[in-house]
Amino acid sequence: MRNIKLTVAYDGTRYHGFQEQRGTGLPTIQEELEKALQLLSGQVIRLIGAGRTDSGVHARGQVVNFDAGDWRIPTDRIPLAMNSRLPVDIAVLSARDVPEDFHARFSAVAKTYIYSIYNSRVPDPLLRRFTYFVPRMLDHGAMDGAGAMLVGRHDFSAFKAEGTPVKSTVRTIYGLNVGRHGNIIKITVRGDGFLYNMVRIIAGTLLEVGLGKQSPEYLLAVLKSKRRELAGATVPPQGLCLLEVEY
Repeated sequence: MRNIKLTVAYDGTRYHGFQEQRGTGLPTIQEELEKALQLLSGQVIRLIGAGRTDSGVHARGQVVNFDAGDWRIPTDRIPLAMNSRLPVDIAVLSARDVPEDFHARFSAVAKTYIYSIYNSRVPDPLLRRFTYFVPRMLDHGAMDGAGAMLVGRHDFSAFKAEGTPVKSTVRTIYGLNVGRHGNIIKITVRGDGFLYNMVRIIAGTLLEVGLGKQSPEYLLAVLKSKRRELAGATVPPQGLCLLEVEY
């Protein structure tokens, strides 16, 4: 087995998430990558992805792996070869050979997501695909203090989309920071894994604090309640980006 790891970036705007949805006719990142691999290898290749990013969500550091079988393209030539066959909104950044037991999802030890908010009285049309526009001024310092309360190993039931079956809702957040860069507020979350819509719900809950509707202690109360209805709204997908997967 020749196990190859790819690091991939994409603009998820026109895709229905990363994971393939065969038979639906809906475009996905996985299917585009697999089509490019089939054109190169002449074989049907199935990818394993580190994270199933949702419809409209972006990535700078998505990781996939696949069994390349016996095809002979040198590993360092794979990004150039694939990028010539991929749509312009998907790019393979790097490729490397990895051990046979490497698994893009199960071998991961941490993931980092960034949620970007464009915080200005006037929208920026050029950033609309990559940020969530909030015209009311936000107190990013209060948001940062509130977010710190989520750091650690907790039951994140309150920050999970309802009706999503999982074996456990316990996750570890290693770091959560909120910073302002001009008109853009970035919520950066690093953890050992995330529940469905977890980062987007955290961002929506932090917005309640940033808008002055809730105190920073509200985050801790929501966390302890384990009740989704007490948390904030699930903010739109375009502000979310999978930044990095660590192994």
